[in-house]
Amino acid sequence: MAAATRLISRLTLVTGGGSGIGRSVCQRFASEGASVVVADISEESANETLGSLSSDLRGQGHMAAVVDVSSKESVKKLVASIQTRYFQPPSVCVNAAGITQDDFLLNMEEDQFDKVIQVNLKGSFLVTQAVAQALVACGAPKGSIVTVGSIVGKVGNIGQANYASSKAGVEGLTRTAAKELSRFGIRCNCVLPGFISTPMTDKVPEKVISKFPTLPHTFFLSSLCRPPEVADVCAFLASDDSRYITGARIEVTGGLFIG
Repeated sequence: MAAATRLISRLTLVTGGGSGIGRSVCQRFASEGASVVVADISEESANETLGSLSSDLRGQGHMAAVVDVSSKESVKKLVASIQTRYFQPPSVCVNAAGITQDDFLLNMEEDQFDKVIQVNLKGSFLVTQAVAQALVACGAPKGSIVTVGSIVGKVGNIGQANYASSKAGVEGLTRTAAKELSRFGIRCNCVLPGFISTPMTDKVPEKVISKFPTLPHTFFLSSLCRPPEVADVCAFLASDDSRYITGARIEVTGGLFIG
């Protein structure tokens, strides 16, 4: 159950907000009173999410925006447009934009590797940097940046050398950003979902899915977690309930890969 007023007056930016985890994060944040900027490379998807957001709490105003997180120019334009609209930078940012280009290591093309790194890792860097720069420049007293990683970044996965590398990189980025930005009151944390059913994973080839771990159910609560379960943790990390947490990674896996 949402803590109804926990995010009131918070301006939040969610990349990848057009679907999957990003959409669930937008919906959860709006339900807790935040004003949400739904940013996605697909204008249609961003607007679909925008239309699903509640806005009946004090001072809420949402917007949709198109962004290519792998482009510094596009990210800077996004942050500038947010400041023009709201007269402030977002104090909460969730990096949920991500792609997969799965194939086995022996067959993977260089372009498949590069594209995933550019969106998942470089994109998280560019958005984190731009939001942090804006917060520091205006003297904001606090901020929270949450990046969606993956359990695959911790344990690896067959057919996902590029994706696992990008998500492992995101953890290093988060820990470093947390150390550098703590003196500005900006917290940076990482959420690691387990295997999750989203439009992105729906594109994973069957030959890769067949290699996913098939452990006995006594080892974990469920083989697939749902986007709202990840959004719950993002809302906690966005709020003052987690004011003493930074540089952390929180696994949302139902106990998968314990130990």
